[in-house]
Amino acid sequence: MTSVILTDGGMGQELVRRSKSEPTPLWSARVLIDEPELVRDLHAEFIRAGARVITINTYSATPERLAREGAEDLFKPLQKRGIELARQARDEAGDAAIAGCLSPLFGSYAPALTISFEDTLDIYRRIVAEQADGVDLFLCETMASAEEARAAVTAASEIGKPVWVSWTLADHGTPRLRSGETIAAAVNALDDLPVAARLLNCCRPEAIAAALPELVALGGQVGAYANGFTSVEALKHGGTVDVLHARHDLDPQAYADQAIGWVDAGAGIVGGCCEVGPAHIAALRDKLTRAGHQISGVS
Repeated sequence: MTSVILTDGGMGQELVRRSKSEPTPLWSARVLIDEPELVRDLHAEFIRAGARVITINTYSATPERLAREGAEDLFKPLQKRGIELARQARDEAGDAAIAGCLSPLFGSYAPALTISFEDTLDIYRRIVAEQADGVDLFLCETMASAEEARAAVTAASEIGKPVWVSWTLADHGTPRLRSGETIAAAVNALDDLPVAARLLNCCRPEAIAAALPELVALGGQVGAYANGFTSVEALKHGGTVDVLHARHDLDPQAYADQAIGWVDAGAGIVGGCCEVGPAHIAALRDKLTRAGHQISGVS
């Protein structure tokens, strides 16, 4: 029997399905203000499904994205609201750690859209400052390049709370970050920084399965949470998620089968990303329990 940390699934796509509003480039941020009960209730559903870690719903509330849409003044209120709703859900549904969210500054899957390392670090420090008092750990997620991850982890590590870093991979071919960099290069870029766990996320489950042995061999706590998209090629800079489509072969049981394979390969943290809802997490919880694993929280 092994101890496995179970995280939540994806917030954005699930909220799109539940909302009365049409998606916009800032949709998952606007829902914090316009329909906060949807965010709170979805967090609570993930906790009831077995998640012991939930991530605040501020993925798109970065200064760059907000400024692009003329809404930079919403930065601090959105960060505050994201933390408040996660805490309300935890109070309502049960014990879970709350992870701060350090997401790609310019949008997912776009390693070529970069600014200098120093400017990137400054922006991540702004985000960390708003989240630091309200979260239990930081999740630097969907990092598409080694430098992006290094800036996010540097900012998060300055607070003294646990830091998880998660890279997104090219969906096909030899395991590589979306930047084309190797997993070893991405890990080596963080050698001097305190990282509590290294994960892979927001790519096809098959890409994660191919990459996990290399990540596990590099040592330390390892995890994974895949998306359920057919492809992410249609999503362009500033675009909306309604251009992406869900796979039909990743129902809750099929996704749980994939994730159990990651645990068998050495992953100690599993959950879901886009198109992975509470039913998927509940199926994964049940499958882990039946396999004799103990579901634990963040120590």
